[in-house]
Amino acid sequence: MTAARSPLSSADRPQPGLRERKKIKTREAIRVATYALIREQGYDATTIEQIADRAEVSPSTVFRYFPTKEDIVLTDEYDPLMLEELRARPAAEPWTDSVRHVMHRAIDAMMAEDAEVARMRAHLAVQVPAVRSRMIESMSETGRLLRTALAERFALAPDGLEVRVCATALVAGLMEATMSWAENGFTDDLRALLDRALDVLEHGLPAGKP
Repeated sequence: MTAARSPLSSADRPQPGLRERKKIKTREAIRVATYALIREQGYDATTIEQIADRAEVSPSTVFRYFPTKEDIVLTDEYDPLMLEELRARPAAEPWTDSVRHVMHRAIDAMMAEDAEVARMRAHLAVQVPAVRSRMIESMSETGRLLRTALAERFALAPDGLEVRVCATALVAGLMEATMSWAENGFTDDLRALLDRALDVLEHGLPAGKP
C-alpha cells in the first residue's frame, strides 16, 4: 500500500507564478506588521493605518487582502490543504483516524511555521470578543469544508442533517481544544487536547467520579 500524499507539505506542490508570489509577499508583510504592532502596543491600539504604514502599503491594499483586522490575525491557508489531505486518506481508514491524522499535521505545520503567532491568535480569541466572533465564523467555513469531505467519504449529501451535525461537532471540538489551550496558559499539548476532544465525540463523556 502506498502512503497517502501529504498536501500540507509544500515540497512537491507547484510553485506559484510571479504575480501570485507578489500577492503572497504582500499578504505576509501585512501579517508580520500586524503581529509586530500587537506585540508592541496591544490589539485595540493597533489600527489599519498603522499596519499599512509598517507594511509599506496603502490602507486600501490592506483591505483588498483582508476585510477586517480580525481577518489579518486569524487568516491562514490550512483549510483547503486539510480538505485535500482528508480526501487523500485511505478509504478503509476509520474516519476519526483520518481526522486525527490531518488535524495533527495541521497543528504541527502551524507550530513549525510560527509557534508564537499561533499562541497569539489563540490568546486574542480568548481575550478579544471581535476576534473570538471572527474565529467562530472562520470555524463555520471550516465546517463547510469538512461537510464536503464527510459527504464524499460516506456517499451522503453534504447538506444532510447528519453530515452537518458531524462536521459541526468536529469543528466545535477543535475550537474548544484551542480555547482551552489558551485559557490554561499554553501549558498543555495542543495535539493531546485535540485527541481528548475527538475521544469525546467518538466515545462520549468519560465516567465521572462516584
